[in-house]
Amino acid sequence: MSIRVLPAVGDLESARALTSLLGQLPDTDAALPVGDTAALLDTLGRLAAESLDELPEVVLVHERIGPAPVPQLIREIVGRYPSVGVLLVTADTSPGVLTAAMDSGVRGIVGLPLDHDALAERVQAAAAWASGMRRHLGTGDTPHGGPGGTVVSVTGAKGGVGTTLTAVQLALAARSGGRSVALVDLDLQAGDVAAYLDVQFRRSIADLAAIKDINARVLHEAVFTHESGLALLLAPAEGERGEEVTDRVARQVVAALRSRYDLVVIDCGTQMSAAGAAAVELSDRALLLVTPDVIAVRAAKRMVRLWDRLQIRKAEDTTTVINRHGRGTEIQASLVARVTDTRVARTTVPAQFKELHAVVDAGRVHDLDHKSTVKQALWTLAAELDLIAADTPGPGHRRRRPGGDRGALALRRRGAAGDRGAVTLEFAGTFPLLLAVLALLWQCALYGYTFSLAGNAADEAARAATAAAAFGDGGQDACVAAGKQHLPAAWQDADVSCSRDGLVWRADVTAPVPVLFPGVATGWTVDAEAGAAAEDGTR
Repeated sequence: MSIRVLPAVGDLESARALTSLLGQLPDTDAALPVGDTAALLDTLGRLAAESLDELPEVVLVHERIGPAPVPQLIREIVGRYPSVGVLLVTADTSPGVLTAAMDSGVRGIVGLPLDHDALAERVQAAAAWASGMRRHLGTGDTPHGGPGGTVVSVTGAKGGVGTTLTAVQLALAARSGGRSVALVDLDLQAGDVAAYLDVQFRRSIADLAAIKDINARVLHEAVFTHESGLALLLAPAEGERGEEVTDRVARQVVAALRSRYDLVVIDCGTQMSAAGAAAVELSDRALLLVTPDVIAVRAAKRMVRLWDRLQIRKAEDTTTVINRHGRGTEIQASLVARVTDTRVARTTVPAQFKELHAVVDAGRVHDLDHKSTVKQALWTLAAELDLIAADTPGPGHRRRRPGGDRGALALRRRGAAGDRGAVTLEFAGTFPLLLAVLALLWQCALYGYTFSLAGNAADEAARAATAAAAFGDGGQDACVAAGKQHLPAAWQDADVSCSRDGLVWRADVTAPVPVLFPGVATGWTVDAEAGAAAEDGTR
């Protein structure tokens, strides 16, 4: 493989001499020299935009290039493109110059006048260093300050937790905000992204396995543009071909996609392959999907520990997302966080299977109703992860026009519609019990009220009997009449009786207790008794 060299020389004569000597070096492909620092940075930036693999292995910087200072230029190149070996061509090889050059990050010094053997040795050494650095970085290093999007990996703690649906909806949410989004299916043996989005495409990520240089043109041929605007890189239809996709392929694919799209969402499935491990390692945000049950939480804990042992991802750098959550769920976010030692997303996705059946069976997940509580929750999760702007309209809303802000707050309501539905179901379930409790309390109140009425009627009846007997009218009739008079109409069936016991007139009242409504007899009664001293003084 040829060593690509980019010379940067300020004057024409030095450029000719350097180019002529580079042409004599074996296995060396020298590009046309650039004449100033701005042109050099522009050339490197353009090559990196096409593909990181398009960058030269070696950059030769002549001491008389300008207008920017050479040490500053070298530091900028090394900072932006750490896998490029920089050589300084200079006539001054004093210790001070050597120290300053090394501090800037150069990989070697080429002395003037130029010598064929010395130049060949320095170029070979810088190229070997660059190749080793690129192998170490897996060609997945994004140049600092250069182009590069965000990579989000979605992994399931176990099968059937909703990994593909989550990845698809996160990608759709980001796309709705105007970002360029690529969705990669790295569930190599059982990928379902194509089935979820009703796609039939003969190319897959396995077709890139045999290609050493995955550049923009090659990537374009393997990517399918969906009607939703998503760029899809699908899993192979034949599961056995998944073995062709190694960690090297995954790293090159992620690097190439990162340089072309604002966001790359990767569905890693639930089986941790070498390619999936590389994707999780390279991702800016690693999501681990779990359902609120013991088996899934234990599986999530195993996955997190596996990533830590393989030095793929630390637990604290992983975000766990709880799917199919309900108000009656015993396993809450705090418990999941303690068990897995990960950060748990504030947004939880509700368990609403009926909303998904039609679109999943039809392979039209992108047509999921914008009123769906699942879609609302997943788009809210996208906002929480900063995959879309906070003022992006919610699912199903058109882009905002000036003066209108409908839907801007939908993404921040954290599944409010789902919560309202859950509250309605819970209220419907507890309403009969609530009615029974209220009825019992009301019946107790009627019982107490009846007891109060009976006691008051007995008191009045005893006093009336005493007064009537004092005037010689006989107290029995007056007693009964007074007792009935002090009872409401619904309690007129009460039994009032009076009798004289020595110097005391006694009144007994037996009143019926109604059922819920006065006048509805139950067979329950309360007894009240009262006495009053006889006023005639006789026995």
